Amino acid sequence: MTARAGARRAPLLLAVTVLVTVFTVAPMLLSVSAGLVNNYSTGLSSGLTTRWFLEVWEGYGDTVWRSLLLAACCVAGTLLIGVPCAYAMARSRSRWMRLFEELITLPVAVPGLATALALILAYGQLRGFRQSFAFILVGHLIFTLPFMVRTVAAAFARPELLALEEAARSLGAGFRQRFLGVLVPAVMPSIVAASLMVFTLSVGEFNLTWMLHTPLTRTLPVGLADSYASMRLEIGSAYTLVFFIVILPVLWGLQWLGHVFEKRHGTD
Repeated sequence: MTARAGARRAPLLLAVTVLVTVFTVAPMLLSVSAGLVNNYSTGLSSGLTTRWFLEVWEGYGDTVWRSLLLAACCVAGTLLIGVPCAYAMARSRSRWMRLFEELITLPVAVPGLATALALILAYGQLRGFRQSFAFILVGHLIFTLPFMVRTVAAAFARPELLALEEAARSLGAGFRQRFLGVLVPAVMPSIVAASLMVFTLSVGEFNLTWMLHTPLTRTLPVGLADSYASMRLEIGSAYTLVFFIVILPVLWGLQWLGHVFEKRHGTD
């Protein structure tokens, strides 16, 4: 009966999956196609062109590299800060550590505009810092750090890792040897997954970046909003195409890296 019920439900589940996929992917494909036609209102009959794509790249190409650099720096910063912090949270039973965990999660619950406003009020008088790339990076670190910490802390807290660390301690391994040689390699799939999440959030973050950016530190989402607001629809759609071309290979690469670490860890 269970097998029969599963067989009966399979077409329904497939139909729901296809429906959800079409519902989510179709608008993106429509937006991309709008950037490859001469006139969106006329459609494909107006002919295909790369004119809008080249125009976007010429006018906004700098935002692509700036966003990728910002996301890469954000991943590096969250790794340096978040992984040790995650270990401390996983091993500590202090009430203050639980309070700290809630505090670092707060920026996720608060709107990005509010976080950006707080940063401007706190550091806006430091003109050099306010107008620099680092100002946006600090905002992104505050926003993405909880995702790194919570993901990696859950991996560090696994019972088998506790036993593995105790075994390494009993064999005379120091803290650095245990942490870098035993624990970090064991949780590397979680670290890569968290890095993928941080990278994605940093590249796509708009509200916080919109408040913190200057004309010289504009990023991909801000440039996309500007193109939609000030130019024709084809330009904005071509910008969306640029966004996908740049971001998707990076995300696929990070996912592949995560699978490699997961297989290696599973083999070990």
